[in-house]
Amino acid sequence: AKLMEEDIRNKFFVALILTLPIIAYSQLGIIILGLRLPEPIPASWIMFLLATPVYFYSGGIFLYSTYKALQAKILNMAVLIAVGITAAYAFSVVLTLLGSEESFYEAAAMLTTFVLFGHWIEMKSRRGTTDALQALFDLVPPQARLWKNGKETMVPTLEVKLGDILILKPGDKVPVDGEIVEGETAIDESLVTGESLPVAKSVGDKVIGGSINTSGSVKFKATKIGEDTALAQIVKMVETAQNSKAPGQKIADRFAKYLVIVAVGGGLLTFAVWFFILGQPLFFALTFAISTIVIACPDALGLATPTVVAVGTGLGAKHNILIKDAQTLEQVSKIQVVVLDKTGTLTEGKPRITDVVAAPGFTQDQIIQLDSAAEAKSSHPLSLAVLEEAKRRKVTVSTQVERFKNFAGHGVEAVVDNKHVLVGTVKLMSDSKVDISPLQNDIDRLFSEGKTIMVLAVDNKIAGVAAASDPVKENAKQAITRMKDLGLEVAMITGDNKKTAEAIGKQLNIDRIFSEVLPEDKASYVKKLQKEGKFIAMVGDGVNDAPALAQADIGIAIAAGTDEANET
Repeated sequence: AKLMEEDIRNKFFVALILTLPIIAYSQLGIIILGLRLPEPIPASWIMFLLATPVYFYSGGIFLYSTYKALQAKILNMAVLIAVGITAAYAFSVVLTLLGSEESFYEAAAMLTTFVLFGHWIEMKSRRGTTDALQALFDLVPPQARLWKNGKETMVPTLEVKLGDILILKPGDKVPVDGEIVEGETAIDESLVTGESLPVAKSVGDKVIGGSINTSGSVKFKATKIGEDTALAQIVKMVETAQNSKAPGQKIADRFAKYLVIVAVGGGLLTFAVWFFILGQPLFFALTFAISTIVIACPDALGLATPTVVAVGTGLGAKHNILIKDAQTLEQVSKIQVVVLDKTGTLTEGKPRITDVVAAPGFTQDQIIQLDSAAEAKSSHPLSLAVLEEAKRRKVTVSTQVERFKNFAGHGVEAVVDNKHVLVGTVKLMSDSKVDISPLQNDIDRLFSEGKTIMVLAVDNKIAGVAAASDPVKENAKQAITRMKDLGLEVAMITGDNKKTAEAIGKQLNIDRIFSEVLPEDKASYVKKLQKEGKFIAMVGDGVNDAPALAQADIGIAIAAGTDEANET
């Protein structure tokens, strides 16, 4: 795609550079600029020398496409453009050889330049999509840790076979889809599923290629490889959705065969009237006939749209809005429903401590102090949220931490300042025989608000609870209010659990909420809304949103999102 774009760009600039002097020494240039070549150099020969490379080199793409189209017995836009530039160039050459000062070189050159500009703009857009799809594949690591005959070896991901046992260590990207057979961990699936917090995984749970292992070490069995993986299916869905729009983007091609007939037929009819009926000289009649064909050739289709795109996208860029193509620019006015992704779009995309509840005998700062000390050695996003909260409260974190132990997906255990500290889920407390009843009401309340709970126990007694959530962006509610004021219906779609989604929806006054939605289902939900006869705009930021962005009538990606979402 990049080579094709560069080829068209080069052809366009050659045509542009040579067309400018052709126009200057054409009849148009003589009338407007008053330019004349010194005798005895005839302007027609200079224009011939300049127009010939424009016709054969720059316009060659249309001539070759016309040859292929006629071989296939079809008439398309390439045929129409080729007819126009060939008629103008060929007749001009004949006039030059006969010593006439009249010619149509400028028409052939300008038409070639205009249409090439349009093609170049189109190719830039197409290449961006190709690069984005490649970026999706780049989420898969090039190598995987294979466990075979009691040994760990690094192998190319492409060589992984179904049933192979693979190892994941903290920080590793998951190479293929699989099922855990040994160990426990927490995996960040936000790029693929949209789940804002890492998901606890243990034996029997599925792992998705392209996601990131955040904490424990596990072994898993490869269950899907190559084109069958979830990530490959996302890429396939993006391509399918984009290609399904192609017919609507090529209306001009659909009518090209009729325009070819109109242009050529109009030229022949004009010649017949002037030559046979009105009895005018041959070249006089031919001049009118060629003029008719060139005028009937829709150079506006090759120029007007790219010009509108250039101006419209330029104005958009000044307001921090990047518009991909003319079709998008035109159809934005039709939007009826705005579907918003949650994580990273309505929310900041990273957890933050929102509530701290202390049991009798403890203060909130003590809870954060002990919690952050115990979790200082963990790389879990919730641990990072606790450490951030300690910084915000200016709490000194103890460095006297011993016997640190990580329970993947459940919490941590450590000895802090000679105190046994346990931090983690309600399940971890239950397994450790810690009585949480003194703070049960607070735990239930925080759960009902859709927040993630971290219970803190000191010396096997409950000390407090810290709750985290992915905070809503400051301007999210204002943006949704503005959308509703415009008469737009607003919906939210997310991979998060129902309670979290409903809590965010209630906070932002969003009526329609779709929660626990997988990537493939995001696109299907958009389809359902489209089947209601509504024109849909999808707003997202992650790889997991790419199929839905492509399926929607208009896809809107926020700037903080991934390149894959932006391109889609």
